[in-house]
Amino acid sequence: MPAKLPSTIAPHLLARYDRHARDLPWRAPPGTPPPAPYRVWLSEVMLQQTQVATVKPYFERFTTRWPDFESLAAADEGELMAAWAGLGYYARARNLLACARQVVRDHGGRLPDTEAELRKLAGIGDYTAAAIAAIAFGARAVVVDANVERVVARLAALEDPLPAARPTVRALADTITPEPRAGDFAQAMMDLGSDICTARAPRCLLCPLRADCAGHASGAPERFPVKTPKRKRPHRRGTIFWLTSGDSVLLVRRPDKGMLGGMRALPTGPWTDAAPGLAEPPIPAEWRLHDATVRHGFTHFTLECTLASARVEAHINPEAGSWWPIDDLDSAGLPTLFAKAAAVMKKQG
Repeated sequence: MPAKLPSTIAPHLLARYDRHARDLPWRAPPGTPPPAPYRVWLSEVMLQQTQVATVKPYFERFTTRWPDFESLAAADEGELMAAWAGLGYYARARNLLACARQVVRDHGGRLPDTEAELRKLAGIGDYTAAAIAAIAFGARAVVVDANVERVVARLAALEDPLPAARPTVRALADTITPEPRAGDFAQAMMDLGSDICTARAPRCLLCPLRADCAGHASGAPERFPVKTPKRKRPHRRGTIFWLTSGDSVLLVRRPDKGMLGGMRALPTGPWTDAAPGLAEPPIPAEWRLHDATVRHGFTHFTLECTLASARVEAHINPEAGSWWPIDDLDSAGLPTLFAKAAAVMKKQG
């Protein structure tokens, strides 16, 4: 493995970026002043483990409704969580609000401009701090996301498997990160990984770094990065309860900590290895299990839920619950798992 990568990489890559940079709502055109730090921060948080196409409409809605740190810091948590629904990884939404309030309270509404200070804010780790410092403030920062990781591993034909090789990848990325146009370089690397140096079928003939790439020279660039085999995710089972009264359905607010924390949801029983049946319903009632299930994949496990329904004549007032019009459930901001369940139950009447 080389101690450093060729010095020609940055100029070749920036030349391509000047011609082919993606037009994204949170970006400034190549070589122009950076966008507002708020927009860079918001986009980077939303893009964590989430595809660009998914993020675009959420970014547009958020920046229209909450255009700066002050307005976001003043947002109602329930409204923000509902606006985030469907984007996944809901701890990001809670951290988003906490970070905005920190910036307003401790920094006068202005985002800090150094990696060290950025890392002190809620929801900002090493990658996000580096990306914000480079893109929003033009600082020389080594920005390594999954796309950059793949590009660097191929450039070096790195045989050491990930994730253990990440310090090596970062050290190699450091050798090619330029002082000028650090933000453009970071985004150029991300674009290259997204559009050209893709995971399964890299388009090497279009790559401006082909001549510098040891992975391409090996004849099998798709073999890199080498990865440690993933463990099979455990499978859990649960029950989702659909309790109606008139034209409304009971929704609950999930605990702030834990899976889907703070989100509106349909009531559930425990999530366990074996099917829990009608364990822990929201109220005693004549529950009926349906021959229908919904499935959803979380980061660390998959979940399969059976659906159960019951009807009560009058609205009751269970703790932490509220009645929501069934025809207006789209406005409740249900996470994907519960939106799937609601769609099934609405079809069943």
